[in-house]
Amino acid sequence: MRSPDNREQRSITPPNDEMPSPGEQNATECQQPKVLVAFKTGNGALDSTIDSVNKTARNPVVAHLLRTVERFNDRMGNQFGAAITYFSFLSLIPMLMVSFAVGGYILASHPTLLEDIFAKILSNVSDPTLAATLQNTINIAVKQRTTVGLVGLCIALYSGINWMGNLREAVRAQTRETWEQTEQDKEKIWTKYLRDFISLTGMIVAMIITIIITSVSGSAQSLIINFLHLDTIDWLRPTWHLVGLAISMFANYLLFFWIFWRLPRHRPPRKALIRGTLIAAVGFEVIKMIMTYSLPKLVGSPSGAAFGSVLGLMAFFYFFARLTLFCAAWIGTAEYEGKDKTSGNSSTK
Repeated sequence: MRSPDNREQRSITPPNDEMPSPGEQNATECQQPKVLVAFKTGNGALDSTIDSVNKTARNPVVAHLLRTVERFNDRMGNQFGAAITYFSFLSLIPMLMVSFAVGGYILASHPTLLEDIFAKILSNVSDPTLAATLQNTINIAVKQRTTVGLVGLCIALYSGINWMGNLREAVRAQTRETWEQTEQDKEKIWTKYLRDFISLTGMIVAMIITIIITSVSGSAQSLIINFLHLDTIDWLRPTWHLVGLAISMFANYLLFFWIFWRLPRHRPPRKALIRGTLIAAVGFEVIKMIMTYSLPKLVGSPSGAAFGSVLGLMAFFYFFARLTLFCAAWIGTAEYEGKDKTSGNSSTK
């Protein structure tokens, strides 16, 4: 017989093939009930309030919101939003250079228009030095339009590709199961730039379609109302406003649907993608309304006339970035039946 000390010791560690993957561990943690306050005070009324708070936290909608906020903060959503804002504002400089060159080409092909602009400058600007500076700037735009246009176009292309790359990485950080990049996420630099260039082109097309839908629908709505003589009916005005709001939100939906569908490496669950995109479309419309009403008041003050437009533009970019990343985190933390079958971690690009 073997002594007890010589008995074979069996390992209680499961084999490697039975160890849960990081994604399965995260899914298991997400499925556990959320407890905000995990202690008792001994006071009946206070303990009843704590139980009510924990019960509310276990509500599916509230639990999903808590998971979204937690992921957004843990994965540096605020810092990513600030970085996207910086690169967005920085990309405006080459775009202004391209606009400067386009204006130079237009003025060079229309000499009479150039003379009219000079005449209006002389008639409206009382300071001779400022008037001479404006005329010199316009002459430079006309003479150096080719150089400024090419340089601005190259810089705009480079900054735009990098902006798209930063936006892609920020959205991926919020949507993938683990924050750290896997071998699947790593790619060669030329592949990355080519992918970002294609994504940038697609986003520009999506933005153009969005603007066209909003502009054409607004103009068509006004023409239809005037043609049918419905502008005199007061009780129909709220309905027309709601129709225009719905069309604008539909355009926003197309833009954000492209972002959340194209930028992540994996395809999110269909239901989470649809609902998250709807939240982003509504939130973006709210941001546009706030900026529409607050920016004129900001520019109206003497100090706002100098810095109001710049601050308003930065605030718009910042809120857009935060909204995009928060909704990406909402999509990434969604729990639906068949989620593993639909999304997974497999690449579909």
